[in-house]
Amino acid sequence: MSDLIPLAQAHCVPLRGSEHRLSPARIAELLPQVPGWELAEEGHALLRTFPFENYYETMAFVNALAFVAHAEDHHPDLGVHYNRAVVRYSTHDVGGLSENDFICAAKAGALLGEA
Repeated sequence: MSDLIPLAQAHCVPLRGSEHRLSPARIAELLPQVPGWELAEEGHALLRTFPFENYYETMAFVNALAFVAHAEDHHPDLGVHYNRAVVRYSTHDVGGLSENDFICAAKAGALLGEA
């Protein structure tokens, strides 16, 4: 991925193998580009809770996120609750975080109008 393209406009590419796992330095560069997301599982996952007013809004977000996941062929783990969705990204095929996780995290934020 080129750093000249905003994460929310980039697209995921298939990645396999630990050589695609991001270094701590690269994670530190990308994390500020996805506000609200935090590192979890000792830096092997991105996690964010999205709060909503009600179940309908939660489900609308989850369905929109499912559309993005299908289009990018990169799928989050989801916890769906009445007034919140907990979204977790990690790339199993690389054993940690890849640029695809940051791309999809940015796209999730963009669903709510975040830049």
